[in-house]
Amino acid sequence: MNTEAMDRGTHVSRTRTAPLFRATQKAAYPSLIPSSSPAFSTPVHPIRSSKPPEPSKPSILSILLPPATLRPLAFRTFTKKHSLTLTSSALQAFATFIGKHCGSGWREEGLAEKVLDEAAKSWKKNGGGVIVPGEGDELKSILRNMERSMSGGKPSQQGGPSRQGSFAFEKTDGDTTDSNSRPWAWSREDSAARLGMSALGVDDDGGTTSSEDPRRWLKIVGAFEQPRLTYNVNQKHFEAASTAPSLLPDPSHKTHLFRHRYNLIYQRLLRNESFQSSSVASARTSSLQRFSSTIATTQQAYKITPIANLLGRSGSSHLLLGLLTISPTGVLTINDLTGSIAVDIQHARPVPEDGAWFTPGMIVLVDGVYEEEGSSTGPGLDGNRGVGGTVGGKFIAFSVGGPPCERREVTVGVSGAGKDGHTNAGGGFGWVDFLGVGSERAAGSAMRRLETHVLKRASSEDLAEGRARMVICGEVVLDSAKTLQALKRVLGSYAAEQADQTPMVVVLMGNFVQNAVMTGGTSGGSIEYKEYFDSLAAAVSDYPTMLQNTTFVFVPGDNDPWASAFSAGAATALPRNSVPDIFTTRIKRAFATARSEAEKATGKKTDGEAVWSTNPTRLTLFGPAQEIVFFRDDMSGRLRRNAVRFRPLQAKTQPESNIVPDQMGNGDATTMEEGQESSEGTEVDIAVETAESHIPISKTREFAKSIVSSDLQTARKIVKTILDQGYLSPFPPSDRPVLWDYAGALQLYPLPTALVLMDPEAPPFAVTYEGCHVMNPGPLTLNGRKGVAQWMEYDARTRRGRTREMRF
Repeated sequence: MNTEAMDRGTHVSRTRTAPLFRATQKAAYPSLIPSSSPAFSTPVHPIRSSKPPEPSKPSILSILLPPATLRPLAFRTFTKKHSLTLTSSALQAFATFIGKHCGSGWREEGLAEKVLDEAAKSWKKNGGGVIVPGEGDELKSILRNMERSMSGGKPSQQGGPSRQGSFAFEKTDGDTTDSNSRPWAWSREDSAARLGMSALGVDDDGGTTSSEDPRRWLKIVGAFEQPRLTYNVNQKHFEAASTAPSLLPDPSHKTHLFRHRYNLIYQRLLRNESFQSSSVASARTSSLQRFSSTIATTQQAYKITPIANLLGRSGSSHLLLGLLTISPTGVLTINDLTGSIAVDIQHARPVPEDGAWFTPGMIVLVDGVYEEEGSSTGPGLDGNRGVGGTVGGKFIAFSVGGPPCERREVTVGVSGAGKDGHTNAGGGFGWVDFLGVGSERAAGSAMRRLETHVLKRASSEDLAEGRARMVICGEVVLDSAKTLQALKRVLGSYAAEQADQTPMVVVLMGNFVQNAVMTGGTSGGSIEYKEYFDSLAAAVSDYPTMLQNTTFVFVPGDNDPWASAFSAGAATALPRNSVPDIFTTRIKRAFATARSEAEKATGKKTDGEAVWSTNPTRLTLFGPAQEIVFFRDDMSGRLRRNAVRFRPLQAKTQPESNIVPDQMGNGDATTMEEGQESSEGTEVDIAVETAESHIPISKTREFAKSIVSSDLQTARKIVKTILDQGYLSPFPPSDRPVLWDYAGALQLYPLPTALVLMDPEAPPFAVTYEGCHVMNPGPLTLNGRKGVAQWMEYDARTRRGRTREMRF
C-alpha cells in the first residue's frame, strides 16, 4: 500500500466514529473550509495555518483624486451639514485618503460622503474647532484610525452602531504621544470627563446619576487656572496659546495684550448688524446718536476707517476705532494697529450723554473729521510729522462712544428655544471652551436640561429660599470687631435653616484688613494678619451646619498679602494670587473638624469646603450654563480720576439724574427691588435723620429719592463702561498694572451670566445690562449706619440678586 492509500485509509478510519461519541474539542480558531466534500471542490485535508486567517477584504483600485473635484462634496458635508470649515491642506488630505481607500466609486457609490460625514462627526465629538486644519495631528489621528476600520471603501463599525462614537481613538503603534494630552484621542469616557460631564454625573439624555444638590455642579476657576486662548485673526477663531506663561515675559507680550483686546472688539463690531453693509443704499449719517449698545437695525452700515488711511483725505468724515492714550507730549491720541493720531475733543459729545466713562486705556469709537497738516488750522496738536507711525494733523471729534456690547447668547451661538423648550447652539464661538468646563455645543444642551431639572423643581413661591442661593459679603475687614459681629449675624440667620436649605455658596471678598499688610500701618505684619483669620475661624466654628454643607470662597483685595507687601496699599498687578496658605490653616482645620463631627453623628460624609481663590475669580454652575465673575477693585474712584472731561452743555433739557432707558440698551437695564429688611432699615434712618435735623419727613423722602436716583445713574455708568469694553481693567498700565501673560483672565468675553464688582466707593446696586446681571454688595458694615449689616443674595434660579440688610 502506497503512501496515498495509507493516508486515505487513515482518513476513512477517522471518519468512522460517530460524532456523538467523539470527544468534543474546541478549535483554537474557526475553520474557513465549510466541508471536505468533492461537491464543494475542496481538498480532502483542510488547510490549517499557525495563525487565524484574516477575512478577505474587497480590493480597491486607488485613483488620483484632485482636491478641486472633491471640494463641492466636502463643502456640503462639512460646512452645510456640520457647520465646519475645511482648510486647503485638510481638503488635500481628504482627497488623498478618499482616492486611496474609496477608489473610483467615491462618487457613484457615495463612499466619499460617508467618509467625510464620519470624519466630521469624529472631529466634533472630540472637541475640535470650527476650522479644520490639515497640518496638525488632530486630523491625521482621525484619518489614521479611520484607515484601520475601512472595509470596501466604507468606514465599518464592529457590532453595529454604539454610543461610543463611530471610531475608537487609540494610540497607534508608533505613536509615543500621551493620549491624555490629545483631545482627538479621547475615548467617550475621557472626552466626557474633559468636558466636565462625567464628573458632573450627566448622561447623554440629560439625566442625573446621583445627587440633585446644585452644589455638585459647582466649580471654582481661578485666574491662573483659566485656559489661555488667543484670537487668530486669519482663521477668525480662538486657539490655545503656544507659549508657556511667565511672570517676566518678553516685552513683545505687552504689545500682544493690546493687540488681542483690539482684535476682539473689532471682530465683535463686524458681527454687529450696525456694521454690516446692507443691499439697500441710503444716505450716510456721520453722527453716532443713532448708534446704540444693542443690535439695532440701521439704514446705513457704519464703516471703520484705519488711521493710516486718513492720509491725503483732509476734510473728510470718518469713524475710528482705537485705543485712547496720552502721548509723551501730553496730547490725547487714538491708536489702532495701523498708526496713531492726535484727537481734538473740544467739540465732542459723549454717547450716551453722561452715561459712560471714557479714560485713557479704553478702546472707543470716535466720529469726526480729519484735518491734515498744513491746512488753515495749522500743524497737528503735537507738532509731529508722521514719526513712529503717527499720522500728521489732527482728528476733530464730534462724538465719542464705547463699542457696542454683545450678548452672551450671540457669542456662544445659542440661537433660541427649540421644540422641547431648550436652547439650541447656532453660530458664534460655540465650540470654544473658554473656562475648561466644556463648550456650549459639547455640553451646553445637557447642562441646561440638568439645570432645569435641578433648579426648577421648586415652586415660584420658594424661589427666594433653598440651595440655589449665593451669599456675597464685601469688604470683610477682619481687624474690625463690628465686621465679625455682622458676619456672625448673617451666618447665623442662614444656619438656623434646615441643612438642605442652606445657601450653597458664601463668598467673602476683601480687603480683609483696612490697611496694607507689612507696610507700617495699623494692620501690622504677618503675625497679626494670621490672628485675624484665626478669629474668623473661631467665629464660623459656631455654625457647623454652614461649614458642612456650604462652599466658602475667599477673594482677596489689594491690601492682602503678599502683593500688598511691596505695593504699600497701591494698586497691585492683576490678576493677583490667593491668600497664602500660611494664614489659612486654622480655617481649614475648622472645616475638617465640622465634617468629621457630622460623619460621627450621622454616618454620612459632608463636603463643605473653603476655597481660597484669586482676584478675579470665576464660578461656573452647570458647566457653560452659568458663569459668575467676582472682582474686587476700587473701580468708580479710578474712573473718576482718569476720565476724559468733555465741555458741558450750555442748556440741559432734562435733570442730570434722569437717564433715558435707550442709553442702557433699549430698556434692558433694570434695577432690582430691595428686600423688606432693607426697606425697614431705610425707614429707621429717615426717622432718625428727621428728628436730629428738624427737617419735615416729606422733604427727607424727596432727598432720599434723589440719592437713589443718583446712585442708579452711577451704577449704570460703571456697568455700561466695563461691559462695553469687555475688560475688567481698561486703564493704562501705570494706573493698574496687569500681568501680560495672564490678562486673559480679565476678559469679559463672552459676557458672564453675572458679574460681582465689589467696589466700596460705589453704592450697592443690582443692574442688568445686555443679559449680564451686575451686582455690587458694598461693604459688610456701612459707615454712618451703626448696627446694620449689608450683603447681596444671588438666586441661581432667577439669575438675579437683591440687597439684604439686617441689624446686629
